Amino acid sequence: MIDQNNVKKFEITSDELYDLLQKKESLLLFDLRLQETYKTGHINGAVHAVCDVRTKDTIMPKIPKNIKLVLIDDDGIMSEETTKMMRSFGLDAHYLQGGMKSWNKEVIEGSPTAVIKPDELWKKFQNPKLFLLDVRDADEFSDFKIPGSVNIPLKDLFKSENISKIPKDKEIVTVCPHGNRAMVATFALARNGIKSNVLDGGLAGWSQVLNAVKVAENPTVIQVEKIGKGCLSYIVISEDESIVIDPLYPTEKYLEIAKQENVKITKIIDTHQHADHVSAAQELATLSGALMYESNLEVWDRSSAFLDDGQIVTFGTSKLRVIHTPGHTPGSLSYVVNEKYVFTGDILFIESIGRPDLRDNAEEFAEQLYDSLHSKLLKLPLDTIVFPTHHGISVIPENGIYSTTIEKAKKHDVLTLSKEEFVKQVVSVTVPRPMNYQKIIQINKGSIPLVKTDIPDLELGPNRCSITGR
Repeated sequence: MIDQNNVKKFEITSDELYDLLQKKESLLLFDLRLQETYKTGHINGAVHAVCDVRTKDTIMPKIPKNIKLVLIDDDGIMSEETTKMMRSFGLDAHYLQGGMKSWNKEVIEGSPTAVIKPDELWKKFQNPKLFLLDVRDADEFSDFKIPGSVNIPLKDLFKSENISKIPKDKEIVTVCPHGNRAMVATFALARNGIKSNVLDGGLAGWSQVLNAVKVAENPTVIQVEKIGKGCLSYIVISEDESIVIDPLYPTEKYLEIAKQENVKITKIIDTHQHADHVSAAQELATLSGALMYESNLEVWDRSSAFLDDGQIVTFGTSKLRVIHTPGHTPGSLSYVVNEKYVFTGDILFIESIGRPDLRDNAEEFAEQLYDSLHSKLLKLPLDTIVFPTHHGISVIPENGIYSTTIEKAKKHDVLTLSKEEFVKQVVSVTVPRPMNYQKIIQINKGSIPLVKTDIPDLELGPNRCSITGR
């Protein structure tokens, strides 16, 4: 317990703080004032900080306990109380006596934190001069990461041997779930003469970047990838008409592509009720004026047109044939376009197959999954091109395209097993379920309303919809 009567010994005067800064002592300055006030003038090296529940739960436990922290506010009153609280967490916290009102040295304006937007980072992603520094803990990093990033946890970043690992000749971007820890890391690096940028919105923001690639012709297929999730969706174009399969947020991307291709989106369809990402089907239908279709074999709490096994949907001069392929969900559908392409949702992937346990009926669903694969999808012509709704992190796209063929898919080890062996192996899957999957299912079902600002946090993490995880 902190001796509340002796908290004054944790004061630092303006002159003492100035001396520490001049000596380049290892310390962090947290400015607790309003952001707009902070921007009008703050001590050089101070990071703007918000002390709320998230800070207490997610950031404070990550701050090294051997680093001196100095809290700054207007007059020292709030920072004194916050110092007591932070010291109760075991942190070496102090506060500026009298706050900024007592500071008579130079201040700087604006925000010293340089940020890079997720879309901008994606454009630079292949640049060899880019260095991504992920400051999450090692267990968080091992769960999912931006490919090519290097992990040095924030608590270890202040060690000289780790600072020496950071290249001085590269563009450094600090990464964490939402940008808070990354911002602290950026200031820690700056204290060591290393310039860096914060990934704006962190991994949650990264998970919302969409990248579109034209992957097939006659009819045209444009594959839209949510790069931070490994989720895939499609725009299929025939004449001046297009359909969208498994659309993702943000929906504006599909409207931009339709405008570029000079086509009208007339139909929007999901392959199934997704569990790892929020479906954008309803919003895209509203914005585009297209008709939305869902599987008639799933349970919904929202209205739409419905598709059944064997149904034919026409668009332009093309035809889409519906196949009921249960196993991942009871109403999963696959779509064969012009008997040339098959869009398999979460049933058949490039490297694996879908998992049957997300609706808590694994053995029954595993049997259905086996039948869907062997009696339906694998009966298609061997040269049929397979376009799934996800890809694993280990999958390298061929010429930028995530796809396989029925001939190649038949070689998956699990598809060479007998039905009994298949069910036994698939049911024994121990891959963790997608984060927030139950809430996402309820949103996609229409049972609870969607708050769009929640999407990045809901979708944070790997997709985990195959039996091998991501």
